[in-house]
Parts: sequence; structure tokens; C-alpha cells
Amino acid sequence: MKAKRMIYFTNEQELFPITYKLKMLVRAAVLASLEYEGFAADTEVSVSFVDNERIREINREFRRIDKPTDVLSFPLTDYGELDYTIANEPEQSLGDIVLSLERANEQAAEFGHSFEREVAFLTVHSMLHLLGYDHVNSDEEDAEMRRRQREILESMGLGV
Repeated sequence: MKAKRMIYFTNEQELFPITYKLKMLVRAAVLASLEYEGFAADTEVSVSFVDNERIREINREFRRIDKPTDVLSFPLTDYGELDYTIANEPEQSLGDIVLSLERANEQAAEFGHSFEREVAFLTVHSMLHLLGYDHVNSDEEDAEMRRRQREILESMGLGV
């Protein structure tokens, strides 16, 4: 039986329309990340679309960094050593993704690719955090996370 994937969306910004196409892109990035990782449990993920000011507030409150960022991840489970045995539970709430569409748009222009590709990248990046990966502790972790991001985006037809 195929796992149930529930993705809940909240819009807390007015700069970009939250279209069906945008929601389906984010959903595809979530699903591609889960499939790549072999995550078999029924899963819930919450995605909030915000602007730079709102993500700055959240970043300041939770990370004590008083500046906007592109995406924040709030995992609800600590997988430690990426042991997904807990994922055999009937349903797993992975956590929350907070995505600044304003910053995604700025970065897309900076990096010379589409807004859609940037949103997908940030979603995949955040999903990997929700699944227990990090990139700040060592060069090896950073390289591993970058490889996974690249392969997931390539599987979606969004490779660079």
C-alpha cells in the first residue's frame, strides 16, 4: 500500500500569488525527497509561505539571528544517525518548512535560474533537514547534503 503524504499550506505573505502550480511544485519536491530517502511511513509536512520581514522575525525568535533568510526548518523528530525505524509508526509528522518567497525570488535572480527551481531547491533543502541531515558541522556533511539536493532536483527534472 502506498504511503499517505499530507502537505499543509499556510500563506502569510501578499507579494506572490499562491497558485495551484506553486503548491504542486512544493508537493513534488516533498515527495521526491521522501522517495529518494526511502521514507515509507505516512507523512505530514507543514509549509508556510512568508515574506522577508516575517522570516526575519521567526529567525530572530528561534535562532537569535536578526536577519531574513531563505528557508527555515523545524523538525519534529530527531532521527539521530538517520535511523528511520521510528518512521514505521502509522503516521509521522516531520515538521514545518517556512519559506520566504521574497528571498527565493531574489536568489533566483542572483543565481540566474527560475523562481520555480529556487522554490523546489529550498523545499528539498528543508526536507533534508526535517529528515535529519545538516550541513553546518563539517565539510563532509555539507558535501553529502549538496549531493542529495542535486540528485533529488535532477530526479524532478530541475538539475543545473
